[in-house]
Amino acid sequence: MLETVYTIGYAGFAIEDFLDVLQDCGISALVDVRSSPFSSFHQAYNRDGLAQALGARHIHYRSYAREFGARQTDRQYYNAQHCLDFEAFARSEPFLNGVQKLKNGMDQGFRFALMCAETDPIDCHRAILVARAFSGQGYPVVHLCPKGRTLTHKELELRLLDRYFPDRNQCSMFAAAQDEAALLAEAYRLRNAEIGYRIQEDET
Repeated sequence: MLETVYTIGYAGFAIEDFLDVLQDCGISALVDVRSSPFSSFHQAYNRDGLAQALGARHIHYRSYAREFGARQTDRQYYNAQHCLDFEAFARSEPFLNGVQKLKNGMDQGFRFALMCAETDPIDCHRAILVARAFSGQGYPVVHLCPKGRTLTHKELELRLLDRYFPDRNQCSMFAAAQDEAALLAEAYRLRNAEIGYRIQEDET
């Protein structure tokens, strides 16, 4: 049986509650998927302090900005609208290497949580880009939310379908033309367009 992959957004947690949740879930390594591992508003989650706080709980800290960060510098992964194309980046060598490193770690007994800022995973690339890749390979994915709530990735995908295709079950002709898998793929693209990082002209 494949290990469960967890995700968490720190904005909804005081630091001690955040650490308690990770410990209660048996997380042994936190994977920071921020492109810049710092926060002006939540300074307890700046890289060095966070790594120290995690270490006191015997949890390893790893920054995967190159592998999983939402603000990539290579323009080949951006579409015509200058938005990071999650599907294109998910096929890239850095991303695939990141996935493989975590899979190797899970084979060695590590339990990972992917961390970014957003409280709701539907608003964050940790779910729409990174967790999608693990779920697509059969790994159970659980999103950790404030107040003890959790959301499976399958439940998140239903939310995506409900957001973008709320009438999908009302017309049998439509259902025949586009099956749910195709609708879900399109829902991911639409969410990518809404939350994906857009590179500015002065960054070229």
